Amino acid sequence: MKPNNPFIITSEYLGSAYFCDREFETKVLTDNILNGRNTVLVSDRRMGKSGLIAHAFDQAAVRETFRTFSVDLYATTSLSEMVFLLAKEIIGPLKSHGKKALEGFWSVVKSLRPGFKLDAVSGQFVFDLALGEIRLPQESLKEIFQYLEGSGTPCIVAMDEFQQIAEYPEGNVIELLRGYVQKCKHTWFVFAGSKRRMMEPLFNSPSEPFYMSCSPLYLEAIPQEAYLRFASRHFNEAGKRISHEAFRRIYGLFEGHTWYVQRMLNELYAWTPPGEAATEDFVQPVLDHLLKLGARAFREQLSTMAESQKRLLIAVAREGKVPGVTSYAFCKKHALKSPSTAQSAMRSLYEKELVTRDGTVYSVTNRLFGLWLRNEYGE
Repeated sequence: MKPNNPFIITSEYLGSAYFCDREFETKVLTDNILNGRNTVLVSDRRMGKSGLIAHAFDQAAVRETFRTFSVDLYATTSLSEMVFLLAKEIIGPLKSHGKKALEGFWSVVKSLRPGFKLDAVSGQFVFDLALGEIRLPQESLKEIFQYLEGSGTPCIVAMDEFQQIAEYPEGNVIELLRGYVQKCKHTWFVFAGSKRRMMEPLFNSPSEPFYMSCSPLYLEAIPQEAYLRFASRHFNEAGKRISHEAFRRIYGLFEGHTWYVQRMLNELYAWTPPGEAATEDFVQPVLDHLLKLGARAFREQLSTMAESQKRLLIAVAREGKVPGVTSYAFCKKHALKSPSTAQSAMRSLYEKELVTRDGTVYSVTNRLFGLWLRNEYGE
């Protein structure tokens, strides 16, 4: 189905027509899949990891050869929840293949205790799974791997926000998972994550189980000219236009960060009547509109912070990018109590993902939040 607005801002993948560029990354990921290489995919949040994975899975060579599964571990807090999501992802497609296909799954994954439940649409009793039915998660995970390996078709499993497993209370999940992964001969994996401070040690540290086990792929901003061509094509197809100046202003505001550029284009597209052009004069009103929509949430978030954290976050937003938050000059300029206080506050902001770090340079993670702070508290 063709969407009303071609600039998709949800995680839903609607096909290559609505997927911008990423030709190099798609080729690398597809080649890894086709040649039996596990991949570790790292990027900032909302840079397009999920879309890239879906796009690679949609390539004919992958789609026609593999069964593909994707789970997002961001909200999970335990091995049981991870097993639940993985099992549900596998069960979902099997439901359309009838009772026999489901029984094939349950015959291998015996530690789960499915119940017969009434399907509200069909009126038929079907197998389903509830989180509370996962009583032996380690055994269930082992059986799920056995099912994938013995399913008769090569499989690809993508685990987004993979770094979350390092925080599970069980403590041994990384070692457990690595042990199963290295035994797989017909199942390959994409481990994606947005917390570089956690992902990179997991795969680059000699002391970690996944050390040197995956081909690395880092996701950066889509090149400006490629993104401009994508935006212009969709505006033109709707009988609209977007000026190069307008697009470049948007791209520059957010340094090409995919979700924020896409959010601005989505709104700009909606604001532009057929037969007219979105010019640079449109950009600021659209941005002001988005900042107004987010203002209440931004104020609420700010109100929950300690005073030292709030002051530091505002200082970072004012600067845009900060190479040295503990310097005397920076603390004096922004009336921060002391370098040591700034260092402690920054540690907390970084752990809460309110700021991000590129090398030694810090910036506000949510770009819209950063712009709102600059507008509200700028000098």
